[in-house]
Amino acid sequence: MKVVLINGSPRKNGNTAYTLNECKKEIEKEGLEAEVISLAGKEIKSCIACYKCKGTGECVLKDEANSIMDVIRGADGLIIGAPVYFGTPRGDLMNLIQRIGMVSRGNDKFLSWMPGGPVAVARRGGLSSSYQEMLMFYFINEMIVPGSDYWNIVFAGKEEGSAADDTEGIENMKKFAGNVAKLAKKLK
Repeated sequence: MKVVLINGSPRKNGNTAYTLNECKKEIEKEGLEAEVISLAGKEIKSCIACYKCKGTGECVLKDEANSIMDVIRGADGLIIGAPVYFGTPRGDLMNLIQRIGMVSRGNDKFLSWMPGGPVAVARRGGLSSSYQEMLMFYFINEMIVPGSDYWNIVFAGKEEGSAADDTEGIENMKKFAGNVAKLAKKLK
């Protein structure tokens, strides 16, 4: 069994990566495999709503989205981590999840009943709205989002690793990730 974690940050070792790696450890403690996919250095195009993916199982746009979808299609859970810039999740991450959703909905519905949820990491504002924006992806794709002790948000400064200073946020992320793993096992 496997949970995929998508790091939507352009910084490979930034605070979103730190947070998702803490989630990864919790998932592995539950006996599941966990793979973090970083969008750093990748260009992900925006969905053009051409609907050419319907019945084909893949997007016609040529970038790394299809290879990421292939990994997710074989997973038992999906956690998406976004750094918050200017009050919203990064655009390329939203491009990716919209295309993943479009392909899933137009084909084998590989996301349906998959547990997971979003994680938002920011210095100050936009955490709640970013978290809520990403939740829409989960709900429209019939996914299951387990709870935790608080919303899936972490405060972090500009410095790499400063997410560790938000001990409450990191502990909440660990509990959330553990709940995703436990739910995935129960659903299997």
